[in-house]
Amino acid sequence: MLCLLWITGTTHLSVGRAQEPLPAIRVSPDGHSFIQAGSEQPFVAWGVNYDHDESGRLLDEYWTEEWDKVIEDFGEIQQLGANCVRIHLQIGLWMESPEQASPSQVNQLKQLIKLAESKRLYLDITGLACYHKANIPAWLNELNEAERWAVQARFWSSVAKACAGSPAIFCYDLMNEPILPGESPETDWLAGELGGKFFVQRLALDRKGRSREEIAEAWVNQMVDAIREQDPETMVTVGVIPWVFVFGGGKPLFHSPDIGKRLDFASVHFYPEKGKIDHALKSLQAYEVGKPLVVEEMFPMKCGVDELSTFVLQSESHVDGWISFYWGATANELRAKKDAGIAEAITAKWLDAFQELSAEIGVAPKR
Repeated sequence: MLCLLWITGTTHLSVGRAQEPLPAIRVSPDGHSFIQAGSEQPFVAWGVNYDHDESGRLLDEYWTEEWDKVIEDFGEIQQLGANCVRIHLQIGLWMESPEQASPSQVNQLKQLIKLAESKRLYLDITGLACYHKANIPAWLNELNEAERWAVQARFWSSVAKACAGSPAIFCYDLMNEPILPGESPETDWLAGELGGKFFVQRLALDRKGRSREEIAEAWVNQMVDAIREQDPETMVTVGVIPWVFVFGGGKPLFHSPDIGKRLDFASVHFYPEKGKIDHALKSLQAYEVGKPLVVEEMFPMKCGVDELSTFVLQSESHVDGWISFYWGATANELRAKKDAGIAEAITAKWLDAFQELSAEIGVAPKR
């Protein structure tokens, strides 16, 4: 699940232009890692989730009116040593009707892509978010499963159309932590409320005699088909809850051979627990499926900063990217806050560690 520590503060940084073209990132010829297209130089994703601000607003709720804030934050992210930024787009703000994407949201995404290119930062675009119920239109909740999937496919078609051709798009993440219903029908598409947000979404309410695998495979295929009609190149993934880690057993669903055959790399969300780093590392091995592997979420929420650093370093031999969190405040700004508490102290310490690790981990494009 997405971590919910909210903090404040920005510094002003101007947008600069890169001197060399930004290389696109693709899967290596052997299928096991990432490379920079054209040179086959290795690439490791080292980034942050840039999902909300200090008051809990998601990026697409303020990126139009407060664009200068986004520019400042991307500058700070770049100074951290990151090369990748994961953003989250809400379907209720992106789609103004079941058939039509919002022109203003499309234009804002294009502007963000230009900013990312100028900062030499790659975008992990996670879509179909329903995190804030206030942004979910009534018409979306009234749709049946087939109609809902059709709208989701139109979402991805319009996003891919806006992004196609830009080397700054690292990947499309089809949905944050999708889940499937059990034997009994469900009544709500959303699950797992946390701090007023719903990070988990069901793909169906009723299995209707289908297996979980059949539902997941059909959904992934429909979303990928919509993307590939507009963008045949950019990588696609699905960021998942690592149930193998949570429950101590089982096998990956979305990154299994049948369901994951249309996905370019495995993406999992790991929050290691204090004193259980070895367990987290062992659980991570279940997602080594012969493709690149990215830890798309991580934060010292359940363990110490030193332990999370150990998790990163000890998984380096088989992980191809790590993405943590950044909410618009530098470590120094967090420590300088008059009302700074434990959350600010932990985050500041982790940002320092993240910046130090970037020198060892990140394989960024040549500047």
